[in-house]
Amino acid sequence: MQAASLPFGLPEMDDRLADHGLHGAGLHEIAAASATLNDDAAATLFAAGIAARFAAREKAEIFWALSRFDLYAPGLEQVGLGPDRIFYAQGLKDSAVLAMAEDALRDGSLACVIAEVKAADQTATRRLQLAASDGKTPILLYRRHRLRERCPLSGLSSAMTRWRIGCLPSAPLPHPGVGRARWSVELVRQRNGVPFSLELEACDDTGRLALPAATRHRAIAAVGAASQAA
Repeated sequence: MQAASLPFGLPEMDDRLADHGLHGAGLHEIAAASATLNDDAAATLFAAGIAARFAAREKAEIFWALSRFDLYAPGLEQVGLGPDRIFYAQGLKDSAVLAMAEDALRDGSLACVIAEVKAADQTATRRLQLAASDGKTPILLYRRHRLRERCPLSGLSSAMTRWRIGCLPSAPLPHPGVGRARWSVELVRQRNGVPFSLELEACDDTGRLALPAATRHRAIAAVGAASQAA
């Protein structure tokens, strides 16, 4: 198992990340931008897409620990995370979920660990970060609970990165149908780096994000204009 960082494959993200991707032996936290089901689904698929890419790189399975099993398997497959790549574990409360995640990290044979919790204090996140470092395995901690609309990422944490994910309107199509989903991807905090926010197209069937086409075209035009000016 390697602890190398996993790049997103987008310079707009990787160049702004202190590790030029997600550290392969670190704790990364994720929360939905709001308590809506749409944002909850987006945050879940954001985590699943990352896990799918870790699994593909390491050719190994992921471990998903949670206290309430409400995952939608076809949705996970659409971002590249098939049922043959996942071990599930269910605990009655957060302490059990965190303990299972810690044991899975220290095992060192998994591509990635995902844990869904209502709450985790700084001591719990420190233990997860140490276990991730010892097992050279990344963990995605999805904080699903909100109290009076307070963002779950507002408390102290030992996480290397903290992400907030929300839904945005998809681009209109020239024909009837539904376009590729768009997300607001906000890096709220990162160790040794600065926050940023991007509008991105949702994960494809390999777990990869993409810049919206209009953004790509604007970037190309800007480069062309700069070269002419030079």
